[in-house]
Parts: sequence; structure tokens; C-alpha cells
Amino acid sequence: MKSADYEPVSSEERNLDVDFVTMARNNESVPMKDLCPDTVLGPYFSDGMRRVDYVLTYHIQKSGSTRRRSSRFGDNNFIQRLWRSLSTRSSRAPLQPKEDPEVAAQEHQTDYHEDDKRFKRDEFEENLRKTGLELEKDEESTIPGIGFLKIHAPWNVLCREAEFMKLKMPTKKVYEVKQGSNVVEKIRMFIHKVTAPLHPKVNTSRSQCEKPLCHAFSREKQHLFDLSDKNKFFDSKTRSSIVYEVLKRTKCMKPKYPLGLTSLLANGVYTSAYPLHDGDIVGVNAEPNDRKLLYEQWASYSVFYKYQPIGLIRKYFGEKVGLYFAWLGVYTQMLIPAAIIGVIVFLYGCATVDDNIPSMEICDPRNNITMCPLCDQACSYWKLVTACGTARASHLFDNAATVFFSVFMALWAVLFMEHWKRRQMRLNYVWDLTGFGEEEEEEHKDHNRAEYEFRVMQKKLKQEHSGLMDEKVKLTCTDRLPAYMTTVVMMGFMITVTFVIVFGVILYRISIKAALHMSSHPVVRYNIRATVKTTAAIINLIIIIVLDEIYGAIARWLTRLEVPKTDKSFEERLIFKTFILKFVNAFTPIVYLAFFRGRLVGRPGNYLYVVGSYRMEECAHAGCLMELCIQLCITMLGKQLIQNNLFEIGIPKLKKMLRKRKSELDSIQEQVLHNTLKRYEKDQLLGPFVGLNPEYMEMIIQFGMVTLFVASFPLAPLFALLNNIIEIRLDAKKFVTELRRPIAAKAKDIGIWYNLLRGLSKVAVIVNAFVIAFTSDFIPRLVYQYMYSPDGTLHGFVNHTLSYFNVTDFDPGTEPLQPMHLGYKVSVCRYKDYRDPPWSSTKYELSKEFWAILAARLAFVIVFQNVVMLMSDFVDWLIPDIPKDISLQIHKEKILMVELFMKEEQGKRFAARDNQDNCTIPLSANQSPPQPRSRPVSQANCS
Repeated sequence: MKSADYEPVSSEERNLDVDFVTMARNNESVPMKDLCPDTVLGPYFSDGMRRVDYVLTYHIQKSGSTRRRSSRFGDNNFIQRLWRSLSTRSSRAPLQPKEDPEVAAQEHQTDYHEDDKRFKRDEFEENLRKTGLELEKDEESTIPGIGFLKIHAPWNVLCREAEFMKLKMPTKKVYEVKQGSNVVEKIRMFIHKVTAPLHPKVNTSRSQCEKPLCHAFSREKQHLFDLSDKNKFFDSKTRSSIVYEVLKRTKCMKPKYPLGLTSLLANGVYTSAYPLHDGDIVGVNAEPNDRKLLYEQWASYSVFYKYQPIGLIRKYFGEKVGLYFAWLGVYTQMLIPAAIIGVIVFLYGCATVDDNIPSMEICDPRNNITMCPLCDQACSYWKLVTACGTARASHLFDNAATVFFSVFMALWAVLFMEHWKRRQMRLNYVWDLTGFGEEEEEEHKDHNRAEYEFRVMQKKLKQEHSGLMDEKVKLTCTDRLPAYMTTVVMMGFMITVTFVIVFGVILYRISIKAALHMSSHPVVRYNIRATVKTTAAIINLIIIIVLDEIYGAIARWLTRLEVPKTDKSFEERLIFKTFILKFVNAFTPIVYLAFFRGRLVGRPGNYLYVVGSYRMEECAHAGCLMELCIQLCITMLGKQLIQNNLFEIGIPKLKKMLRKRKSELDSIQEQVLHNTLKRYEKDQLLGPFVGLNPEYMEMIIQFGMVTLFVASFPLAPLFALLNNIIEIRLDAKKFVTELRRPIAAKAKDIGIWYNLLRGLSKVAVIVNAFVIAFTSDFIPRLVYQYMYSPDGTLHGFVNHTLSYFNVTDFDPGTEPLQPMHLGYKVSVCRYKDYRDPPWSSTKYELSKEFWAILAARLAFVIVFQNVVMLMSDFVDWLIPDIPKDISLQIHKEKILMVELFMKEEQGKRFAARDNQDNCTIPLSANQSPPQPRSRPVSQANCS
């Protein structure tokens, strides 16, 4: 069964399917053609009986008269314009070729003559028929120039492939699921009852306390399975995945090298391949179906406060999509306590801002502290009291509660990961994935990618010409070495480009600040710092969004150069490259503000210059934490608003509006035309499914924003929560209404994304430790209060952080052009640093206070990191990965399965014994045993 070829289906197997169709016609179903005598609009063949399980489309050439007849409304060919506009629709950097063969095929297209395409289609379709699939063509569709190949899998093919794929199907045995009796399970059940109004109204055929015993399907043991309704035994998701497996293994052998489905799509032999949605969601033809139920209970913004119907999502889209939305739901759920604590921390800062002694000292005009110029010549001396607003705003995020919140978020990340592992294990049990191990993954592993097979064939032809032929030809590391070198060089170049762009924004801030200081307009000179910080953050945001799209395309190009063997290998390499590039792109400006700005400045009279007369940036007196907060806020909100919402909501609505303006049909005519389209024609007009990786990448970057620098922005969890509430319904609407149905893929976890999340949660502890120690003033305040303060308070802290500078020590050409700007002559100015005064024997050298604070900072980093890591590991050890009730139920399932098979074997033995007893002739007491002779007729008949 593992070979690409099949033996023709025997007549006996065909008769099995004929008997089933006859039974269905007589007893169970009404043919669709009886309901719709003119045309069949549902997902069925023209006979109204056989369901369309998969569709392949291809280009057809029609005569002019036929093309004119295809227009339903005179000369206005609305469908043609609609198809043309939709066919050019593009998505954000498709990252997962496995999910849609059409998307994978776009990587390596080759032009073929139309006759060659037709011959290849004929051979491929003939090979499909040999596998037992039933085909039907529709070349008279409403969409001009498109032909449809409808594929139906009869019962015998479904059984054969289900056995080959080792699909777990429900048996007749149903057992009771007992809830756990420990405290945790009682609390979980109590919460479930309390939140009952928040659960979606999705009807389930069985009670949650009952579960069918599932086992790998076997044709020899069909009597064990619940085949009371064969129409529903294999649902539409399972049928389409079975057909897709057959399509992947079927080859077109006439060319020089075998062509699979992906190669045929890449060469234009077929234009698209997709399973069908269950039905309409609105309109007169919208009968009750899972898709309509998902639209009403999941894809509507009016149910944003409800839980997701994860079971129905899995039933309709498959386990991989179901796991993504389950993970997104758990992540969003866990953001609620984080958002509440973050708001409390922010409100604490607001409530204590008037009692904050350092900001009160800065805002007190009686101190009359004169500060040194912020730039050479153009900037003059300034009063510290002018930084009052910045100091008060910094206290909102830089206070004692920030340290507590950082510890809380580190533990929150661990609890989130543990909660997801337990939730994932529970889903594995409910979805019967507990036995989905390496053997099944090997069976379900994708076949070689078309591009890999093409390169192997090229290598084989070269070896044949050279006379050196290996037994097994494959691509080695030597063959891929140029691609690997290109990847390393390009990745390094792209990261360098990111650094250069960030450096360019730094130069922008430096130059625009000097230009604004030179302006004579008071409006321009007012609040220069806020203007420069905000505009620079917006520029960074625009650059991040643009580079995200570019880096996604480059990562995909580099991965194609490496020619991975399987789709799984392609996906993992692509995720790694894309994550590295997008992570560096998003966080480089933030890392600069947090750890480098204000560190390499120098001092008055000996500043560090970068380009010409431009010197490195300084932090505000209250530190760089406020600027870091502004950058995080604008980047996070901007990415969520523009990338996530505007791109996904605004652009589709804009295209729809433009199509309506170009169309001469009114809304009533469009609705009538839509109602006349067949199911596969409507799905053809939808966009192709490009995989889940863009959605995961979006959330992983957001998780980094929430955890890595949360010490500087405690409102990040709140903004993430609000975004995800919208994101869930937005993605749901996109999956249900705008995209073709994806091919159902099995998965028992979220794969490499879990490792990335775990790595980010570990790095977040270290990053927040450095942010608190080096970016905020928490440690300097602590050191001053307990080592240098005369009364144990923060009175005098501001004066303690400022050093003295004699203005006569300015380098020539760097002194202010307007030294009398404040109305008096300045002889000594102050600057923020820990250095000895000019009257000291070691003037302007780093003071002992600097070294004491540096030691305290490093000690805090070590203590904070080890304590939080120890607490995280303890929580990880304390919470088991598998809930106790689930482990007991899994053990119970194994026992029930053994009992079921033992009972079956006993039944077989009893039946064989009864059969043997019936075949034995009893002897009377006086009758002697017969002599050996020819075999009795009765025994011969029983043998």
C-alpha cells in the first residue's frame, strides 16, 4: 500500500459500494436531484447522491459563443471580473506549504503546452480511477475558463485508506467518563458550571460524561465499529483528508520524471485543489450545517465574550487548526489576570505620583538647578524644573510595584506554559490522539516535495550522462552547500540592515533635536523631547511593518534554495529563519533604548561623537524607561492596529467595495447570481489557505512584547488581551467565510512554537532583571536610601545623582552660542552621572558611588534571575503535565480495549466450538465407532 501505484479495483469491491448506494437510496436518504430537479447546488455529483470530497480545477479554452452564453446577465460579465480580481489576491508571506498544495505549487511554476496539460490530466485521472476514486467533470460552469474535476471516494476506498492511515474511529462501545475527585478537579467543575452561560450553544450528540471507545479502523473488524449510519461514519473532514492522501500518492508517469499533485499544480496542469465547505452560511440555500453553526457561534463579534467551540472547530478544520485556536484561547484567558495586575500597578503609580520625593524635588522651582546643554553650540543651559512632566510620567512605570510585576509575569509565563500542557493533554484524550506517536507520524509524514524530486531527477540524469550511477540518488550537504552559504550571508546581511536602519533613526533623533533647538519659534521649541521621541517611535513602527513583509519573502526564498526534502522540514526551516529576522526587526530599537542609549555618552567637555559634530544621545533625567515605554506602546499598538486589523479587515473590505463599484449589478442581482453558483464554484472564489504559521508568528512576537520588557510597560498585557479578543473572532471569520477549507491535518501539539515560547519565557527573566537594574532608577534609589541618605528617605536623591561641571572646561567650539539664555552667567552646570567634582584632585573621574551602584545592580541581576528561575522550576515541578483524571481515563481506555478484544476472541471460539459440535454425529450406547473409511458427507460439508 505504500507504493505510488494501485491495482485496479476488483468488481467485488465495486459491488460493495453499489449495494451501499442502493441501501442509502431505499432507506436513509433522499437524492438531491429530487429536491432540486433543475440543478444540484450542494456538494454532490450531478446524480445528487455521491458527495464531492475534493475538487481540482484547470483552465479550459472555450469558443466565443460558449463564452458569451456563460454570462448570466447580458453583456455584463460580473463573474469574470470577480474571478480576475480574486485570483490576483495575495496573502501575507505564506509560511506553510503543507496546508494547501496550491500554495506550495506557486514556488516553481513551469509553462506547458495546453495539449501536454490535457494529456497529463487524462493520465492522472485514469490513475485516480484505478485507485477506486470516482470522478466527474464540469466544464460548463458559471466561472468562465475554469473546469472542475469533482472527486468522490466510495465506501470501499474510504475503508481501505482509513485502515492504511490507521485512523481512529469510534466503536460501538461507549463508557462513562468519571470526573476527578481531587480539589483541583472540583474547582474546575465548579468554574465550568458558573461559566455555563459563556459556553457556545453547540449541540453535541453525546453527553460530556460519555465517550465512545476508539480504535484504529480495520476492515476485518468492521463489526466492532458503529456503522449504523455509513453516511456520517466518515465526516467531510475525514473524507477530504483520505482523498488528499490518495492524490499525493498518485503519480503521472509519462514525463521524464514522475509528477505528483504538487508538480501538476506547479506546471499549470491543474490550477487549484481544495476540499469543499459544508454549505452556505446565509441565504435561502443555507441549510443547517457545521459551517453555519461555526459562523453563528464562533465567527461573530456578538459572541466575543463566549468560549470557543473547540470541539466543533476540530471536527470541521482538523486537529492542527483546532490546537491553534485552543492555544490562542488559553493564552487570551491567561492574559486576563496579567492585565488586571498590570492595571493595578499602573494605578498604583498614578496614586503615588504626588508622594514621589524625586519627582517633587525635580518639580520644585526653589531648587534652581542649572543643567548642562543637551547638544553642542545650538543648545543652551536649561533648568531641571522643565523636566517635571517627564519625571512625573516616569514614576507611573518606574516604581516599587514594577519589581513585583516583573516577578509576577515571570511566574505567569511558567503557569501559562503548564496550563497549556495540561489543556493540550486533555484535548489529546478527548480527540483520541494519545496514541498518535512516532509510528503514526511516520505514516502521516508528507511525501517528498516536488522541487526535491525534480532536483534529484536532475542529479540522476547528470550521473547517467557521466556514467557514475549511485544506487540511491539523493541531495547531500555538498549539493546544498551553496544554498547554505547564501542563507548565512543573506541572514547576516539582513540583520546588519536592521542595525543600520536603527542607527539611521538614532541619527534622525540627534539631528532633529539640534534643528529644533535652533528654531526661533517658541511653539517648535516647546517640548522638544516628546516630539522627537514620538516621531522616532512612529518611524521605527513603519520600518518594522515594511521590513516584516520583506523579511518574510526573503526567508521563504532562502528556504526554497535549500530544497528541503519534506514539507515538515521546509516548514521548520522557514519558521526558524522568519522568527530570527522578525524578532531582530521588532526588538532591535527596543533593546537599544533599554540597554545602550545613555550608556556611551561621555561627559561635558569630553563627549562621544558618532558622525561629525553629532554626539550620542542622553537619557532624560528620569531615565530612559519613559522612552522605552513610548517605543513599546507605539510598536505594540501600531503592529496590532495596522498589521493585524487593518491588513486583515480593511484591505478585504476595500477590495470588496472596489468590486462593487466596478460591477454594474445591484445588490439584488448579485444575490441572485450568488444563489445560482454551485458549492465548488463558490469555494473557487475564496482565497487559498496559506497555513497557520503567520498567525502563530503574530502571537509569538506579541508574547515577546508582553513578557520581555514588561517592567517598563505594565499595560502591555491589557493591550494584548484587547487585541486577542478581536483577533480570535477576526481569524474565525476569515477561516469560515473568506478562505477555502484547509486540508485536515493531525497534530498532538503545537510543535516548534512551544519551544520558542518556552525560550522567550526564560529570556524574559534575564531581560527584566537588566531592565530593572540598569534602565530604571530602582537600584540607585535603593542604594541612596540605605547607604547615603542622612534620614533614610529619598530627600536629596536628585542632587546625589547630579555631578558638577565647570563651564570653562568646555572644548573650543562646543560651548553654547547663547550662554546668557537664562538671564544670568553660568559658571557651573550639572549633569546626570556619578563623577568627582571639578575641585577634586581626580576631577571628572568616576566616583566611588558609581562603583557601589554598579555592584548593587549586578548583584540584583544575579539574585533576581536565580530566585525567579528557582521559583519557576518549582512551579513547573509542582504541577504535573498530565491531569490525574486524564491519566486514569487513558488507563481505563486501555483496559476496556483489551476487554473488548478478549470478548471478541471468546465469541469467535464459542462460535467455532458450536459449529464443530453441530457437525459431529452423536453415537448410541450400543453402536460401535465406525471403521476408518471415506470421509462422512456431513463432516465434509462442515469443513
